[in-house]
Amino acid sequence: MKPLKHISILGTGWLGLPLAKMLLAEDFSVKGSTTSAEKLPTLRNAGIKPYQIKVTSEGIEGDIADFLKATDVLVVDFPPGLRKDPKMDYSGAIRLLSEAVEASGVKKVIFVSSISVYEETENFTIYTEDTQPNASSASGKALISAEKIMLRNSVFDTTIIRFGGLIGAGRHPVKYLAGRTRLANPLGPVNLIHLKDCLQVIKKLLENDIFGEIYNAVYPLNPPREKYYKEKAREAGLEEPHFDHSKPSVGKVISASKGMRELGVEFQEGI
Repeated sequence: MKPLKHISILGTGWLGLPLAKMLLAEDFSVKGSTTSAEKLPTLRNAGIKPYQIKVTSEGIEGDIADFLKATDVLVVDFPPGLRKDPKMDYSGAIRLLSEAVEASGVKKVIFVSSISVYEETENFTIYTEDTQPNASSASGKALISAEKIMLRNSVFDTTIIRFGGLIGAGRHPVKYLAGRTRLANPLGPVNLIHLKDCLQVIKKLLENDIFGEIYNAVYPLNPPREKYYKEKAREAGLEEPHFDHSKPSVGKVISASKGMRELGVEFQEGI
């Protein structure tokens, strides 16, 4: 089996940049893209071959052909971005990207998705990779559509990773919840994953050359939101958040047992 050593990462943000640095440290060749010209020196100084690329439904700005040239694996890591731009046609953007990948000759893709493709319910439905995605939110629906576009292209093999809520490297939801009141879903289960474990999952896929699959990636403990965030606020010296118990809680439990079993993932970082 030929080693997968030439990686292109479309989107070098919170996850993509640490991923690139990890791969470089292990002798991978890495190309990385950003939509910002100001970030290009940061990528270059890290040893990443930098590209300024922006993918929208209107077209792809930047040298996508050269970015994809001689690439063993493309990692797609840019979210729908509907909060910043509610009119963003994410499915259209991914469709154009799929066509560009097809034309490039790249045969293997890792598509970074999210557990937001699964709907929250009052009975805290347990979701595995065999469960049909059922999100009703705009971002969830956009991701479901994007996943289908990538999976249905028979010219290349795509593995989907549905990450839980992302924490680590100074990022944690409790910072935004501290001191807030009347928060919904106090009993809803927490589904989080640390940055270091995100990187571990992607590394396992590359090491084992596993494509054409779908994996949930979430730390395998799911404490209730109220209990968890109050404890985290106290640990961080922040004001505790307060939750509303007047309405039934909704939530979901994401199973990551497939990845733990097939990839040998052993979560190193707690939540």
